[in-house]
Amino acid sequence: MVNFRLFVMMVLQFFIWGAWLPLIFGYLPSLKFASDKAPDWLAGLLPDNIEWLFSQQSLILNAFPLAAIVGMFFSNQFADRNFAAERFLAFSHFVSGLALIALGFVTDYNQFLALMLVHCLLYVPTISITNSIAFAHMRDPQREFGLIRMGGTIGWILAAWPFVFIMVDWDAVSARPSDGIVKWLAEALGTSLTGDAALKATRFAFVVSGVASLVLAAFSLMLPHTPAKKAVEGEVSRLAWFDAMKLLVHPYILVLWIVALIDSFVHNSYFAWTGEFLKSEQVGVAANWVTPVMSIGQVAEILTMFVLGSVLVRMGWKWTMIVGVLGHAARFAVYAWFPENQWMIIGIQVLHGICYAFFFATVYIFVDAYLPRESRASAQGLFNVMILGLGALLAYAICPYLKDKVYTAGGVVDYKGLFQIPMYCSLAAAGLLLLLFWPPKESLNETPVQ
Repeated sequence: MVNFRLFVMMVLQFFIWGAWLPLIFGYLPSLKFASDKAPDWLAGLLPDNIEWLFSQQSLILNAFPLAAIVGMFFSNQFADRNFAAERFLAFSHFVSGLALIALGFVTDYNQFLALMLVHCLLYVPTISITNSIAFAHMRDPQREFGLIRMGGTIGWILAAWPFVFIMVDWDAVSARPSDGIVKWLAEALGTSLTGDAALKATRFAFVVSGVASLVLAAFSLMLPHTPAKKAVEGEVSRLAWFDAMKLLVHPYILVLWIVALIDSFVHNSYFAWTGEFLKSEQVGVAANWVTPVMSIGQVAEILTMFVLGSVLVRMGWKWTMIVGVLGHAARFAVYAWFPENQWMIIGIQVLHGICYAFFFATVYIFVDAYLPRESRASAQGLFNVMILGLGALLAYAICPYLKDKVYTAGGVVDYKGLFQIPMYCSLAAAGLLLLLFWPPKESLNETPVQ
């Protein structure tokens, strides 16, 4: 029964994130937030030639990775040391849920940015807090955590499906004569909102996400009690990530850290551009089916995680990671050269799960296997700085500008040129792994790696 509650916790935790992330990249332009100009209160402090890096859209999108960096270095440990985990979870999701609901109705830029910062600064620490709660109450974490954490992937998938109905043009559907419930439903699900109406309906992504956050806030009070962790003598320093930085003197760790930055940039470019690309005239996916199509990657992620262990045994660390990175290159190549083949574009979404499991999940397993026991948590945080922090910051700073100002002419986006950027970045990352990533046969604990 406890594991079921932990599973539901994970479902709700990642439903919240998955509901708004894929759709926000098209929603911000509909609010007339600029991709090449900073907000007025910041523009006067910046040179003109770098103002686009701090554009209105970039600042909003980068609230999450900034919160990830702050959370990894400060917020997570503060929460762990001072609050019962389930109570911190309840408070954070209650306040951030209210902020999310408000985001669905706010159109003023400064108010939108402030609300997004409130949500992100409170939500990001809960990602690790939910893990802490789960590990504190599992009898056999090695066997049980994978199934419990799978709830998060399922939650992300479930978040895609409300929009199949929310984005339907119900006015057009109601004007048609009814010819049986089955046929009526089929026609309804194929009648999507378009243009400004579709963008305006996207605001309900924040409302749905906020309601889920409030539900998790209430549900958190039914989770098993997880008291605050007390610091003990001899415990690793609060600034243990300084020690983790010293691990970068090992060339194979430094190479992997740099590749993690590149792959994170590519991974977040997928979220920044795919939603609008699927709705474009070239591909022609209806607006109400965009998030379900993108959720195919999460379904593939579940299936891929089941075989990851055997793949690592057969292919080894290097080639498993290379395949994961090259998956991005293959997907963006299809985007660039076959945009009018809708079924190929939809089918290639399965690579998203393979890219995630074969690179990001493998990196975390590698860190656990190779790095010293006393530094593993800090080393995981070190890689999270790249994966959730700096890589996302880089993508969200430049992706809106590239799409709207560099690769758009006459209102038409040059997707072929745009998608070659992450494609070549992926090829470069795979090349770095192939040529420079040579982990030793023994970990830094001087124990053989199986």
